[in-house]
Amino acid sequence: MKVGQLVLALGRPNSAGMQASWGIVTAIAGPARTHRGGLLDEYIQTETTPYPGFSGGPLVNTEGEVLGLNTSGLTRGSSLTIPVKGAWRIAEALAKHGSVKRGYLGVRTQPVEIPEAARKALKREQATGLLVVWLEENGPAQTGGLFVGDTLVAVGGQAVSDPDDLFSALNSDTVGKAVAVEVLRGGKPETVNVTVGERK
Repeated sequence: MKVGQLVLALGRPNSAGMQASWGIVTAIAGPARTHRGGLLDEYIQTETTPYPGFSGGPLVNTEGEVLGLNTSGLTRGSSLTIPVKGAWRIAEALAKHGSVKRGYLGVRTQPVEIPEAARKALKREQATGLLVVWLEENGPAQTGGLFVGDTLVAVGGQAVSDPDDLFSALNSDTVGKAVAVEVLRGGKPETVNVTVGERK
């Protein structure tokens, strides 16, 4: 899948049968907040026309391969496509647990710039991290050994530069598991293992 690729949006809005709208992929991006406060890790934007009844229908390429599921119910004023890999992940979570679990650490954070010396110590280019400004008493982060003043830079090997990155890193697969949380503490990298809680 790539920007500029020709695609078809398919739907069955009534008993008259299948309808189609064609266009190109205009963007592949993410994460994005939904109007209900959730997070799409990745989404596809196209210039296909989202006729009434197309939400829930497939987006396919010219070979007939399904690229994702079209939806108009997650964001106000625009329709998006959820990539097929994300749709399958959600379907598997629903089949296994009856709901999509979301992990949490029990922290409040704010984005901060990472100083040049700390970036060198991390051995990667990462401009920002998340400064821990509050810990839930006896929450996952506090129990796992995080402190107020730590700067989160990665969770489970995934860099976190803003709150959406952290939200994305704490997916259903992490709930109840110990994950490596990389922090800057006193400007030096450290790793602590935190057992991720389940957001209620």
